[in-house]
Amino acid sequence: MSGFKKSLMQGNVIDLAVAVVIGAAFNSIVNSFVTHLLTPLISAFPPTSQP
Repeated sequence: MSGFKKSLMQGNVIDLAVAVVIGAAFNSIVNSFVTHLLTPLISAFPPTSQP
């Protein structure tokens, strides 16, 4: 058990956990930006090509 605790406190596992949390938060921010801002902005302009 002490070996597990020692490897956990070395920082690699903690850094990985922090990176996963930051990645999930960034993913949420990007999805919200695209859904609420970018998509309505693009759809506001009609297509320019004539059939």
